[in-house]
Amino acid sequence: MWWNVRRVLSKAVIVFVFIWASGLASGQSIDSSGPNPNTDPPTADEMLRKVDSLIQQNERLEQQNRELINLISAMRRALSEQANAAQTDGMEPALKNVSAEETRTNPIPPATATTAESIDSISTSPVSKAMPTNNAAAGEEARKWWGPYTPNLGFKLANTEYGDLSLSIYSYARYLNQRGLAPTYTNAFGTTSTLQQRQDFQLNKVQMKFLGWIMNPKFRYFLYAWSSNASQGLGAQVVLAGNLSYTFNDRLTVTAGIMSLPGTRSVEGNFPFWLGVDSRLIADEFFRPSYTDGIRASGTLRKGLIYQAMIGNNNSVLGVSAAQLPNHFQTTANALVWMPTTGEFGQGFGDFEGHEKVATRLAGHFSYSNEDAQEQPNTEAFENTQLRLSDGSIIFTPNLFGPGIVVKSAVYKMISIDGGVKYHGFAFEAEYYPLHRLSNFQGPGTSGLRPNSDYGYQLQVSAMAIPKMLQGYLGGSEVIGRYGRPWDFRAGINYFPFKNKVIRWNNEFLYTYRSPVGYTSVPFALGGTGPIFHTTLELAF
Repeated sequence: MWWNVRRVLSKAVIVFVFIWASGLASGQSIDSSGPNPNTDPPTADEMLRKVDSLIQQNERLEQQNRELINLISAMRRALSEQANAAQTDGMEPALKNVSAEETRTNPIPPATATTAESIDSISTSPVSKAMPTNNAAAGEEARKWWGPYTPNLGFKLANTEYGDLSLSIYSYARYLNQRGLAPTYTNAFGTTSTLQQRQDFQLNKVQMKFLGWIMNPKFRYFLYAWSSNASQGLGAQVVLAGNLSYTFNDRLTVTAGIMSLPGTRSVEGNFPFWLGVDSRLIADEFFRPSYTDGIRASGTLRKGLIYQAMIGNNNSVLGVSAAQLPNHFQTTANALVWMPTTGEFGQGFGDFEGHEKVATRLAGHFSYSNEDAQEQPNTEAFENTQLRLSDGSIIFTPNLFGPGIVVKSAVYKMISIDGGVKYHGFAFEAEYYPLHRLSNFQGPGTSGLRPNSDYGYQLQVSAMAIPKMLQGYLGGSEVIGRYGRPWDFRAGINYFPFKNKVIRWNNEFLYTYRSPVGYTSVPFALGGTGPIFHTTLELAF
């Protein structure tokens, strides 16, 4: 780059000297041919020849001036591109201070999220492709841009000495067909319910994120609004929330606000970089904790080894008021992630990045919460995470375990272990849930209830058929418990028309068997058995 700039500068100097010398010679010629009192006045023919000569000299000067302007324009573009490249090279440390969900859209980005893929995708973003380059035709006017774009952080709206502001938007439109589901479902206790076999179009989610730093680049804010349009009229259909964080060093970032409890891989802050659009496999949905108010510490212990540790109000605060919460802190979730071979694992699930070296990951999670019936969201709440049995029954349902038995509170414990491998667009990722235990039941008639334990797993495999453009995937999961063994299978195709993750078209086929989870915001239904199809157009910038 510098060699090109030096060549352009050298040419500019040569042209300038040539113009100066030509101008001086022209001036001398004009002076020597000017009026002389000692000679006869020039004839009309001589005057016309002089005028023609001056016109030709002026045309040459105009041509030289245009060439000089073109060279200056080329130099300006070259210097501008070099400045942009330097900004990109220095972007990674700044992104490391951003919560990981600032990647799109899990409302809570992890501060330790990998940023290599984000930086790489800058070169393929629609904005960067439209920027002028050195190859532009000489003299072509450079296009004017403002509000730089950074993948997952959106467009920069303000950049001052006191702070900055970026706007990022996430949304998707979905067609859903559940007409193949069985019309009824009977749980393990003999209760039969009717399923709604949906077929509809939905602009399913709209999320706007405002993020940046204020007063000090180490002090960041991440504020967002989301709407789940499929859940109109239900609790937490519209959410205004966010979090504030301060980065002390690479090893410690402290964040306060609403965040995801990092109890499984999908709630570490990698939303929406999943194989499907805003939809987990049923085992992950069944076992995971959800979002709550709390305080989280996160950081990098050494290259490839990161942690998250969080204390929260309860297991799921969306749709729950402060008046419903207990006056103690008995909810925690922790994650320890090791990426031994490359020190990173890309963004979320699948190998969109196309790793040239084998990338590996191994992680463990532990969650604990003392939950009571009052602090639970509604059954159909947008981010509904209830304490359920493997048949989908909510343990706080009165008389579920028998007449007069009402569970008022219980302790939830969950362990998750996940691992994965990515290489050249291929990815194999698995998660095992060895423990999901509900115990310490409190309430009328609960003295004879014994603890309930479930376990399960999920598997996902994917491949980029066309690098950064076409991806196919398969997945499946199972929950194994005393009250049933529900499972699901899915196959899907992702198409990225601009070779980045800004726009994605997803087509997915699912088959669920007695699903223990489901609500209006996800494509599967509680208790559903049968095939489901949905096609989704996703926007994430």
